[in-house]
Amino acid sequence: MAGGGMAPRGVTKERAAEYKGHMTFAVAMACIVAAIGGSIFGYDIGISAKNTRGHLVEVEKQDAEGHRSEHHMDPFLEKFFPVVFRRKNSPTRNNYCKYDNQALSAFTSSLYLAGQVSTLAAAPVTRNYGRRASIICGGISFLIGAALNAAARNLAILIIGRIMLGVGIGFGNQAVPLYLSEMAPAHLRGGLNMMFQLATTLVIFTANMINFGTQKIKPWGWRLSLGLAAAPALLMTIGGILLPETPNSLIERGRVEEGRRVLELIRGTADVDAEFTDMTEASELANAIEHPFRNILERRNRPQLVMAVCMPAFQILTGINSILFYAPVLFQSMGFGASASLYSSMLTGALLLFSTLISIATVDRLGRRKLLISGGIQMIVCQVVVAAILAAKFGADKQLSRSCSIAVVLVICLFMLAFGWSWGPLGWTVPSEIFALETRSAGQSITVAVNLFFTFVIAQAFLSLLCAFKFAIFIFFACWIAVMTAFVHVFLPETKGVPIEEMVLLWSKHRFWKSVVPDMMPLEDGWGPGGDSARAHDSNVHK
Repeated sequence: MAGGGMAPRGVTKERAAEYKGHMTFAVAMACIVAAIGGSIFGYDIGISAKNTRGHLVEVEKQDAEGHRSEHHMDPFLEKFFPVVFRRKNSPTRNNYCKYDNQALSAFTSSLYLAGQVSTLAAAPVTRNYGRRASIICGGISFLIGAALNAAARNLAILIIGRIMLGVGIGFGNQAVPLYLSEMAPAHLRGGLNMMFQLATTLVIFTANMINFGTQKIKPWGWRLSLGLAAAPALLMTIGGILLPETPNSLIERGRVEEGRRVLELIRGTADVDAEFTDMTEASELANAIEHPFRNILERRNRPQLVMAVCMPAFQILTGINSILFYAPVLFQSMGFGASASLYSSMLTGALLLFSTLISIATVDRLGRRKLLISGGIQMIVCQVVVAAILAAKFGADKQLSRSCSIAVVLVICLFMLAFGWSWGPLGWTVPSEIFALETRSAGQSITVAVNLFFTFVIAQAFLSLLCAFKFAIFIFFACWIAVMTAFVHVFLPETKGVPIEEMVLLWSKHRFWKSVVPDMMPLEDGWGPGGDSARAHDSNVHK
C-alpha cells in the first residue's frame, strides 16, 4: 500500500451477466479494417517463401531435347544467390537432402529475427500510445521494406528491406490481435479475433496467385511480386489512421470520457456501466504497474505467461511447414507436371481459408478447447498416416506412385482442415485474450516473439531435419501434436464468453492453476488476493 490507501486490485467481481450491447456496424468495420494487419504477414508467407524456398520444389520443365527450362525465380537467385542457383541446377539423387542449404534459409529467416526484436519494442508503444500507433508503425515499416525489396540492386539492400518487413510484422502482429480482442463483444470475441487469421490465409492464397501471374514477366517479375507487398501495407496504414482507438486503451491512458463514448458507440447502447467498470478497475491496476515485463513474471501471472510461450510455439510445432513443403512434390507425382506447385498452392490456400471460416462460425459456440483438442487428434492421425506411406513407398532415390500420391494428398487435405480450424487461428486468439490490461501489451509481444522465434528455428532446421529424419519427420511432429493436445486438456481453461477484463478471475477456478495463482478471498465488493498474497500484491503493484 502507498500512503495508507488500498492498492488497486484490478477487476475483482464477475459482471459478465450485466454486460449489454450487440454486434454493431462500427465493430464490424473496425475489425475488418484492423484484420488487414494480418494480410502483411500472409503476403510475406505467400511471396517471400515462394521466392526463396518455394522454387525448390517446383517442377523443372524440359523441352524435346531434354534441356531444363528457366524457372521464373532463376533471375532472382542468379542475382542474389549465385551459389544456390548453381546448386539448384546440378543433378542430385537424394530427394530428402537435395535442397538442404543454410544460406538461403538464413536469408528467409532474417525477417523473423527482426520481428522478434521489434515486437518487444512495440509493447511500450502499444501501451503508452495506443493500439493504433503500433498498427500505423507496422504499416509504414512494411511499406518501406516492400519498396526496398522491389528496388534492390544488391544483397545488402535486399536484407535491409527484409529487416523492415520484419519490423512491420513485429508491430502488426503485436497490436492487431489485441485490437480485435478489445473491440469485440465477449460473446463474439473468438470469431472476430480470427479475422486476423482469415486475412492471413486469404492473402497467402492471393500472393500465390500473384506469383504465378508474374512468372511470365522476365526478368523483373520477382520485383513486381515483392513490390506489391506495399498494397496490404498501405491499407493497414490508412486503416490505422482512420480506426477508433479501443476503449480499454483510452481508459488506460487517462482518456476516460472518450473511452466511454467509444464503448457506447461500439456496443450500440448507453447502458455499458458493467463493462465500463471492469475497464476502469483494470486500468487503475495497469497504471500502478511501471514495468509490465517484470510484472508478468510474478506468480499471479504465471498461467498467462505459460500460455504466451506454449501456444505460439505449439502452433509452429504442428509441422505445417513439412506439409506445405511436400504438397508440390506430391502433385508432381500425381501427373500435374509443371502445374504442380500452382495446384498445390490453390488447394492448400483454399483449404486453410475454408477451415478458418469453419472456426469463425463455431469457436464462440463450441469453445476453444474442443476445437484445439479435436484438431490435434485429427492432425496426429494424418501425420502418422503420411509417415507410413512415405516409409513404404518413398525413398532417397525413388518417387511415389500416382495412387500413393493421391492417398497422401487426401490425408494432407484432412490435416490442413484440422490445422485451419484449430491451432492455425487459435494459436493467435487465445494468447491475445487472456492477459490482464496491465500486462496485455507485454504478453502479446512475448507471444509474437515466441512465434517468430520458432518459425525461425523451423525455417533454419527443417531442411536439415528432413535430410536426417526422412519420413520420420512426420512422426516427430506427430509427437509434438500429442504433447500440445494433452497440454490443452490439462492446462487451458475455456475462455468462451468470458469478458476480456475478467480473465484474471478464471485462473483461480481452474483445477490446476488455482494451486499456482494467489488465493482469492471474498471482499465487500468482489474477490481479491487474501492473506500473504494480499500483502505481496500490495508491495508489488508499484514495481
